Amino acid sequence: MSTDYQQARIALGARLRELRELCPTGKLTGPQLAARLGCVHSKIYKLENGNQTATAEDLRAWAEATGHPEATAELLTRLAGFESHIRSWRRQLSSGHRPVQENWNTEIARTKVIHGWQESVIEGMLQTADYARHIFTRYAELQNSPRDTDEAVRARLRRQELLYQPGRKFRIIMWEAALHARICPPPALAAQLDRLTGMIGLDTVELGIVPFSASLKIPTANGFYVLDNRLAITEDWHAELWLEDADSIALYLNVWNTLRESAVYGAEAQNVINRARRSICSP
Repeated sequence: MSTDYQQARIALGARLRELRELCPTGKLTGPQLAARLGCVHSKIYKLENGNQTATAEDLRAWAEATGHPEATAELLTRLAGFESHIRSWRRQLSSGHRPVQENWNTEIARTKVIHGWQESVIEGMLQTADYARHIFTRYAELQNSPRDTDEAVRARLRRQELLYQPGRKFRIIMWEAALHARICPPPALAAQLDRLTGMIGLDTVELGIVPFSASLKIPTANGFYVLDNRLAITEDWHAELWLEDADSIALYLNVWNTLRESAVYGAEAQNVINRARRSICSP
């Protein structure tokens, strides 16, 4: 669990404890509040210590039971604040990959300039249907989520229509490792690399490759996106992080610009891709 997420839970728990202790009719003990809420008293301390995430229903009931109904809106805002920024894969994929892709489609559709970095897989906006199908299948197996692979692929391909709309810019950098990762069978990967070479020169796409031989100023860590300087999105195995604060956005743009210094473009990028393409077919 992310440190920011846990800190937010602890802060919310401290506020809940304050409401319990400042009950207008007198300080409530944990067991007394539990009796009012109809729950085991251990839940009270788990919530107050940040060891359990409260639900919206928990917060409404807590505000009423402690005599502070006016605090309901504040508590719900706190919950929405940290839950909307830490989007667990378990919750997001409970209905499959297609809804996640459609949410991304909506977000990208209102974006004019995208900065993206991928270190281990081909950028989603540039994936072929076959490559994307293998990606969704692997992650559905990992997360044990509903198998809606074909629907998810179609949703991702609809997003790619934005690549051809004038007035947008997709500034994508990938590490060379992404070109070699055998997340799919060799024929599918070869076709994927063919598509990449076709993207070079498209006026809406600026595609850079960081070769294995490049000198790096920083490590090639997790993939991320910055959308219109208003939102940074990165992901880990447990969750996506959606970050809207100016400091985080500036940090990710700084990382992107630093990685860009090691990237090659145009004919040099095509050479790197073609080298990877030839390695797939070599004995």
